[in-house]
Amino acid sequence: MKSLTSVEAQNRFGELLDAAQREPVSITRRGRTVAVVLSAEDMEELVDARRKRERAVAAFEDYFTRTASKLKPAAAKLTDEDVNKLVHGTR
Repeated sequence: MKSLTSVEAQNRFGELLDAAQREPVSITRRGRTVAVVLSAEDMEELVDARRKRERAVAAFEDYFTRTASKLKPAAAKLTDEDVNKLVHGTR
């Protein structure tokens, strides 16, 4: 990822916009990244990915809510480690 200082970004704003069409550009101030400039297309891809993730999480939560009441008492006591062992043991 290309990086510019905040002063460079200010002085070369047109170049910054051109560069952001090719790849994200980080803007630093006092050596720390304070912003990232990216193309509208890249931003839309990120927003779309976030929407898909939110829908997947909502679907999982809905499924879990519907099935949680059907769990046997022993299943409710399983830890994440227990579930991982069970899953890997069946492979």
